[in-house]
Amino acid sequence: MCGVAGIVSTSPPDPEQVRVMCRLIAHRGPDGEGYHTDAHAALGMRRLAIIDVAGGAQPVYNEDGTVAAVFNGEIYNFAELRDQLAGRGHRFTTNSDTEVLVHLYEDHGEDMVGHLRGMFAFAIWDATRRRLLLARDRVGKKPLYYRHHGDSLAFASELKALVADPSVARQLDPVALHHYLTYQYVPAPWSIYRGIRKLPPGHLLVWQEGEVRLRRYWKLDSTPQPVGCEQEAAEQARQLLLDATRVRMVSERPLGAFLSGGIDSSAVVAAMARLSDQPVKTFCIGFDDQRFDERSYAASVARRYGTDHHEFVVAGSSALEILPTVARHFDEPFADSSAIPCFFVAELSRRHVTVVLNGDGGDESFGGYRRYAFMKRVGRMQPPNALRGLLNRVGSALAQGNSTPRLRRIGRGLRLLGETPQHRYASLMSYFTNEGKDALYTDALHEQLAGVDSYELVRQVFDASRADEDVNRLMDVDVNTYLPGDLLVKVDITTMAHSLEARSPFLDHHLMEWAAGLPGQWKVDGQVTKALLKKAMAPWLPSDLISRPKAGFGVPLADWLRCELRPLAFDLLTDHTARSRGLFRPEVVRQLLRDHDEGRDRSNQLWSLLQFELWQRTCAEPSWDTATAAAEPAQGYCG
Repeated sequence: MCGVAGIVSTSPPDPEQVRVMCRLIAHRGPDGEGYHTDAHAALGMRRLAIIDVAGGAQPVYNEDGTVAAVFNGEIYNFAELRDQLAGRGHRFTTNSDTEVLVHLYEDHGEDMVGHLRGMFAFAIWDATRRRLLLARDRVGKKPLYYRHHGDSLAFASELKALVADPSVARQLDPVALHHYLTYQYVPAPWSIYRGIRKLPPGHLLVWQEGEVRLRRYWKLDSTPQPVGCEQEAAEQARQLLLDATRVRMVSERPLGAFLSGGIDSSAVVAAMARLSDQPVKTFCIGFDDQRFDERSYAASVARRYGTDHHEFVVAGSSALEILPTVARHFDEPFADSSAIPCFFVAELSRRHVTVVLNGDGGDESFGGYRRYAFMKRVGRMQPPNALRGLLNRVGSALAQGNSTPRLRRIGRGLRLLGETPQHRYASLMSYFTNEGKDALYTDALHEQLAGVDSYELVRQVFDASRADEDVNRLMDVDVNTYLPGDLLVKVDITTMAHSLEARSPFLDHHLMEWAAGLPGQWKVDGQVTKALLKKAMAPWLPSDLISRPKAGFGVPLADWLRCELRPLAFDLLTDHTARSRGLFRPEVVRQLLRDHDEGRDRSNQLWSLLQFELWQRTCAEPSWDTATAAAEPAQGYCG
């Protein structure tokens, strides 16, 4: 696991700039660094040593030194690939997984990515052809940003490394902001800065003589597949999970697991316990607020498997202390509040281990979100055209008005009924609706965003899906949007901030491809989500854990914003600095703050605005003093 950076150009690049870029991502690789420089390429990396700790330094080269690679991630089938390549005459000088990349490239060129099982973002420089190949893993576990400017291209694992170049203008991309406010993250290919892009998951990029070409090499195929009975499928799910877990337990450094109390992380711990002759080290985060605390469920799994279990309780005051640090690590505005407990559980885990396994991806493959059950009930309801406009108007008035919580819920339901299934799901995934953004934006921002529709991102994936059931179409949408844009970013950034590697058995592409072809009824059965996985895990996990409703990895955000975080929110969102940006109407921001103080939950919208402003000040104005902003005592509701 590493951080990578580099510059290629038709003229000699600046190797010192690459060294600066690597220093800025040293937390991704505290165990070493390495560089390659020639007339047209400067590559660099920071290493977190996991495999071949003693001899796996980078860059790696082919036999004659004409092909060089720097790599972030893990290749789980590297031993098999190494044997195949050695059998074809390739010579190896290390025992690392990185070295297979240069030899695979020699044999297969850019088609090499189809042979890899793992998580990765890598750069391969072919000096003979003066060609750079960048690639990102199938689902987007590992990040990769790039900037194509003139005849040069720069790339890095984190955005901060690219904007460190003094020639880069840190200009806000209004389209990225627009999408962020809708979904709480900046989706690929955008970054928050103009001119800098993310390489999307399952894509590769080729730079040669100043020209860039992008190609998608993998897409999850949800075409229905022939299946046997559910009992056979449950057994196959267990075997696929065991295999995916086994290959992810290969490590020369201490290894453990996140254990949240949900079925996915619990299933991974159960699989690890079956594959290990030592107690699994497990790590859990909890809250004093019982509505969000899952420690009892995690503890029951820990007891069942005799794990070496560790817990930490997150308070609102703790969240306040780390907010600027978290914002600096993300480099972009990011409003999934579960990043806070994820940051703390990564910090806790790193005291004991270097590698953790987690349950990411189980919901997207096996139908774990309650919104899937909701959409299955109402997703295809189509009121007459004459009623749609009325439902939208009445629903919006109730949902955004000063009515009771029950009437606001009814309003949201009426508004959703007036929409197409694609638009309905995009609305469900939204934190600021289109109407909410229309009210929030200044005239100047409106003009810059004319014709831009964030909901189109969902519609495109929904319509392109090969699934024949809407439940599987929705999972296709999430695999292509929410999973790589939110969940995987959150885990990558919070774990790498602590030099901790996270691995996800449920994101093994063999398991995902098998699950994608299963009937939707086996995943969401009435109100029962993740039905097949629950059947599969019944022999492994406590029955009360399997039958409990999905809780998610949430935080008591609404209460925090009325208590511990209230002074910070008011200060950041209403002061002269925020108003002077000319992006949002100050009176609308103040109304959101007043509404929330008075008991109408505006926490998601306020959190999105707060994280955007924190990003502005911690990344663009690092001299800002968070201690002063947070020092005023909270006024108003706190309870």
